[in-house]
Amino acid sequence: MRMRVFAVAAAAVLIATPALASSCPRDMAAIDAALATNPQLSAAQMTRVKELRADGEAQHKAGNHRASVRTLARAKAMLDARR
Repeated sequence: MRMRVFAVAAAAVLIATPALASSCPRDMAAIDAALATNPQLSAAQMTRVKELRADGEAQHKAGNHRASVRTLARAKAMLDARR
């Protein structure tokens, strides 16, 4: 029974990881598109959004997709709050 539960959990992780990985490029593209519209952000906010975007890309490239999704979501939230 334990082996079956472990196998199902392992399969779920293997299936979920590529799904998270593929959302990172979409999130980065959405951030880039929003930045191209010259959003009404202070200089400090703009710097922070760009830092979060860069951090998210680095996390994605390092294979840490869960962290990348969270980081990119923070950048997107800052941009959406200013629209």
